[in-house]
Amino acid sequence: MEQLYLPSQPEVLSQVLSAYDFPATLMGAVRYGQGHINDTFCVICQPQDGDCIRFILQGLSSAAFPHPEELMENMVGITSYLREKIIAAGGDPLRETLSLVKTRDGKDYYTDCNGKVWRLTPFIENTDCYQKATPELFEASARAFGRFQYMLQGYPAETLHEPIARFHDTENRFEKFIAALEADKMGRAAQVQAEIQFVMDRKADCSVAMQALREGKLPLRVTHNDTKLNNILIDRTTGEGVCVIDLDTTMPGLSINDFGDSIRFGANHTAEDEKDLSKVNFDIELYEAYTRGFLAGAQGSLTAQELEYLPWGAKLMTLECGIRFLTDYLEGDHYFRIHYPEQNLDRCRTQFKLVSDMEQQFQAMHDVVKKYA
Repeated sequence: MEQLYLPSQPEVLSQVLSAYDFPATLMGAVRYGQGHINDTFCVICQPQDGDCIRFILQGLSSAAFPHPEELMENMVGITSYLREKIIAAGGDPLRETLSLVKTRDGKDYYTDCNGKVWRLTPFIENTDCYQKATPELFEASARAFGRFQYMLQGYPAETLHEPIARFHDTENRFEKFIAALEADKMGRAAQVQAEIQFVMDRKADCSVAMQALREGKLPLRVTHNDTKLNNILIDRTTGEGVCVIDLDTTMPGLSINDFGDSIRFGANHTAEDEKDLSKVNFDIELYEAYTRGFLAGAQGSLTAQELEYLPWGAKLMTLECGIRFLTDYLEGDHYFRIHYPEQNLDRCRTQFKLVSDMEQQFQAMHDVVKKYA
């Protein structure tokens, strides 16, 4: 075995690799990607003739996902369902959805000597993963996430586990914020009264989506819950999104949240921790590009009320994210990784600025949805 780049416990990765029957000579494994949660490696095999064969090997974070077996059960169910849909539509299931490689003993994942769960998937070649969006890439990602909704519309969402409980329950996020504010264990509340008041003024907003769910206005669906551009593989030839990746947080949820999280992430031009808020602006043209792509990909599978609530999804996911940043700042920055003391506060302020911009353009956001619905 040549040039095997290993983690801090090299014997563990060797143990994991030996659990799989690779199709050609195993040349090595190198760390891969820019993810901060799981341990990700590109595994390289070289046949006697032809190009190398690559795989993605991931060790799941036990800190982020305390029940990895439930996460993997979700992934097996979803990818199997998608594979059937893709084949029925005449597509390529090895390219258009993730596929799990079974271990030598026929299992969908491997558990190492430390209890860490690992999975292996074929590398989807001739694709790229982007960290920053052009309008064209943003719209391509929207079509892919909309198609994800379309293909999974018949999947029984209620059968899925919740890898992270109440992940996009904005009411719960508000309650946690209140608890952090009352505890004020870092003594920071006095310095962020404007941000605190911003949240308090929108307490009722935090219940809009959850109340609509309780009243049956919004259906429970299979949702991805991390719909950023870098979770779409873009085909190098066509520029289209071919595969939705990172299914770890896929669970029962609301379609408007998947839509909204993309808008939060992509419909502005600044960094998440931009200090100069005059540079932070909600871009209605990028919103329109994403909406057009998302609804095209969804192919009419969203209900009339889901369409009505899409702008709320954008506002609420942005508000919720800002609340989470502010909560973490009040609690001492223990959840989100920071590189300087007030980074979570800066992150919070950018999200709240985007919320304010959305509120000023809320009718225009509704008009865009009506235009493409």
